[in-house]
Amino acid sequence: IEVCALGQHIAMSAHKARRVIDQIRGRSYEETLMILELMPYRACYPILKLVYSAGANASYSMGSNEANLIISKAEVNEG
Repeated sequence: IEVCALGQHIAMSAHKARRVIDQIRGRSYEETLMILELMPYRACYPILKLVYSAGANASYSMGSNEANLIISKAEVNEG
């Protein structure tokens, strides 16, 4: 089962956001939160909010534990 969180109209370069996204793709939810909190980039905060939102969506819709989640797909598009 997939859970989705979408962030739109974030005032940031796609290149800078991709630099962060590439580090979290394929990792667990808890590991992703630790990485995003410790990385020094400005792009981390909006991505962290999206990951929190996806975790909340999963726990609400499926009733699953957030510790079992994996970031399977993360992408940044321009425009």
